[in-house]
Amino acid sequence: MYNLTPSMNLFHRDLGGGGLPPLVVLHGLLGSSRNWQAAGRDLSAGFHVLAPDLRNHGSSPHSGTMTYEAMAGDVLDWMEAQGLGRAAMLGHSMGGKVAMLLACRHPGRVERLVVVDIAPKDYFWPERRVELAALRDIDLGTLASRAEAERLIEARVPDWGLRKFLLTNLDRGEGGGWRWLANLPVLTGALGSLERNPLGEGDRFPGPSLFIAGGGSPYVLPGDHAAIVHHFPEAAIRTIPGAGHNLHMEARHELVGLVRSTFST
Repeated sequence: MYNLTPSMNLFHRDLGGGGLPPLVVLHGLLGSSRNWQAAGRDLSAGFHVLAPDLRNHGSSPHSGTMTYEAMAGDVLDWMEAQGLGRAAMLGHSMGGKVAMLLACRHPGRVERLVVVDIAPKDYFWPERRVELAALRDIDLGTLASRAEAERLIEARVPDWGLRKFLLTNLDRGEGGGWRWLANLPVLTGALGSLERNPLGEGDRFPGPSLFIAGGGSPYVLPGDHAAIVHHFPEAAIRTIPGAGHNLHMEARHELVGLVRSTFST
């Protein structure tokens, strides 16, 4: 068994394209399948797009374990449950690291790979620490509205779009009170591990791969290309000029166009 921790019964969204070749979309840290609905529907012109919520995110179960190995194991178990022996895999940021690991360790399960704005290297994300702390400092018991939550984090998260994105994790529970969909304490504790490169020196994926970077994002730099090709020798590396880290929202049409043109056959 690949996943030594108890497997998660992952929630997923079917974003369209039934009957076409399957494409599994894996979101990033503090994201969910919800954030990929528009891009996923665009991609459904060429793929049957399925987007699971990774553990401790969205509508999927919470767990005290948050590692790339556990997440990749969850996705493999979920694929089995969906009857997917093999699928194209697209991962963004944290989800891109999950997709890279799964492709290298289980290449027979991945038809082709798309990695969005992440590289096989170690990172340090001080801004994620600030964002997680800002969310955790909100007293949900006294919170009156989503607008109030946004005001409470504004000083520490000045970017309007990023605040809106982070607060997609804020939800009303069955009793009407506020709750976090993401498991903030576990994600905070696991951040150091999630920043690290999950791949070993010998990990390789021999299949077709596409790495898409944002030209305005610091996540994938020209100096990272050698490491990408080391692990993914068939990789095409493309940059969308001016785009930031969340390419599926900032440069959706360009991202979808690159995926479709690269894997049109």
